[in-house]
Amino acid sequence: MIQDFSTIEEAITDSSVWGNTQAFMKQHVEFGKDISISIFDVVIVITVIFITTLILRLVLRIITRNLPPIDKGKFNVVFSYFRWLIYVVILLVTLHTVGINVTAVFAASAALLIGVGLALQTLFQDIISGVFILIDQTVHVGDIIEIDGKVGRVEEIKLRTTRAVTIDNKVLVIPNHLYLENSLYNWTQNGTVTRENVQVGVAYGSDIQLVKKILLQAASTHPDVISSPEPIVVFTNFGESSLDFKLIFSLGDSFKAQFPKSDIRFEIDRLFREHNVSIPFPQRDIHIIQKPELK
Repeated sequence: MIQDFSTIEEAITDSSVWGNTQAFMKQHVEFGKDISISIFDVVIVITVIFITTLILRLVLRIITRNLPPIDKGKFNVVFSYFRWLIYVVILLVTLHTVGINVTAVFAASAALLIGVGLALQTLFQDIISGVFILIDQTVHVGDIIEIDGKVGRVEEIKLRTTRAVTIDNKVLVIPNHLYLENSLYNWTQNGTVTRENVQVGVAYGSDIQLVKKILLQAASTHPDVISSPEPIVVFTNFGESSLDFKLIFSLGDSFKAQFPKSDIRFEIDRLFREHNVSIPFPQRDIHIIQKPELK
């Protein structure tokens, strides 16, 4: 059997077709003085590019399998840009491996990439951050987020920016790289119900049980306050000029929390006046000491 294979191999090697194929594959094409490429090198480059394409498709399928259709389309656009960059790098490395002098091409590419990277550094940061947002699902459309002291409801997530609408109906455009540089508070990631609070101080000597009853009444009678979990009152501190309390309650729409909190403050003030509970203001006692005149 081994002898039969040896006979076939010798026949193929001695045939004119094999010799013509080898001669054809060894033909070189000159590109200038320093660059020469053979047909066999071209076949190797095509094979490597084909294998790279299969690997990239497999990686893309693995990464995007859990993404929603909208986010998957956005990620495909970003991945297409990186795919061409990978193709260029693989092509240059393959040409260098098969013995083609591409030192000048490497040098020119490095200088070009450094220049582009410095000029578009922030843009690349925004795009990469946008990819991270799409992959780890940190922010979704409809979430209420707080970043850098600004609060808004997310309306659209793009590759470079995230668009949100503030409570004043103003469009807030957030560069995606800010997600990497600042702490992001997602108010609604655990659900739409959030815990809010109103703080108030009363004068020393006030009936604190009455104060607690009034605060609970002000919260429980508001239509936007959720009954479960129930509102609670926390005695936070003995302040310099007041006894400090915190009224904690739950709202179903935290995006408009400032309006129910304002209504509750109005109601607290009304009930305090009705029950003669005073809200103190900071006071200072000044003692003037007159020194005797020197003789």
